[in-house]
Amino acid sequence: MLAADKLQLQSSLKQQATALKEKEFNLHHSNLMTVGTQAAVLAGLDITMFIEFQPPHDSEWGDQHHISRTIKFVYYVTITMAFCANLLVVGQSTALSVLGSSMALRGPDGSMISATDGMYDERRSVFAAFGVGLVTTVLSVISAVWLILSPEAAVVCVGITLFTCMKM
Repeated sequence: MLAADKLQLQSSLKQQATALKEKEFNLHHSNLMTVGTQAAVLAGLDITMFIEFQPPHDSEWGDQHHISRTIKFVYYVTITMAFCANLLVVGQSTALSVLGSSMALRGPDGSMISATDGMYDERRSVFAAFGVGLVTTVLSVISAVWLILSPEAAVVCVGITLFTCMKM
């Protein structure tokens, strides 16, 4: 009788631990999917900015064409970095969602715990890549503002952008 009670207690404890890990798994899964969706939207914005943006020709800058070339260089580097970082987030979050869910549901005994811990460990790199994508998108917008607006308007727009970034 004592052995049966012990076995039942162990089984109940294991079920409760698995249920708790399932809640944690669902939280991580939801967070990663939200970040992945936002990164997909940003990647769409980034590629549109890359393709559609037509900066003024260097000759329009007169003697200061080297400034124009430098700002264009910064713009194209940051918009490319932003697109790649956001695309990386989409890929990472999709892979974690598919593989994590598959492991949690179809894996051996204890796989829910392994899948949850794995998602928790990987979330930091996904969030870091998302941060890089967001920051470089904002930097590319600041560069574009300097390319297409007058200096006075560019200063105001950059100020508004920086104010917004400080509020985030």
